[in-house]
Amino acid sequence: WDNADFSRGVGTTFYQEFLTLNTAKPPFVRDVEEKIRRYLRSSYSAVWTLKITWEKAPAYMARTDTRRTITYQAILTTDGFRSYVLMLYQDGGMQWDYTKLAANNVLIGYT
Repeated sequence: WDNADFSRGVGTTFYQEFLTLNTAKPPFVRDVEEKIRRYLRSSYSAVWTLKITWEKAPAYMARTDTRRTITYQAILTTDGFRSYVLMLYQDGGMQWDYTKLAANNVLIGYT
C-alpha cells in the first residue's frame, strides 16, 4: 500500500467499514457509488465498503524528515460481483521528497 513510517509517533492510520446489504446507506457510501457510476458509466450498488485513511503519514525512514507528511485514502468497495478501489490523495498529490527515499522508483497507485 505505501512506504509510510509511523515508528516515530507521527501520523496515524484508521479505517471504517460500511456493511450496506440490508441497511440504509450513509452519505459516504452513496458518494462512492456515484463516483463509480459517473467514471465507469455503469450501474453500481455497494453491499460492502472499507475506507482506510493514512493521516499525516511520514515517508519510510521518518527520522530523515517528519515534517513532510501526506494524507491519503484507499476505498475498497464491492457489490458482491464487482470490486473497485478508489485512491484519494490530498490536494497537491504526494508530498514526500522522493529524492530522500530508500527507493527512487516510487509510484502513486497500485498494481
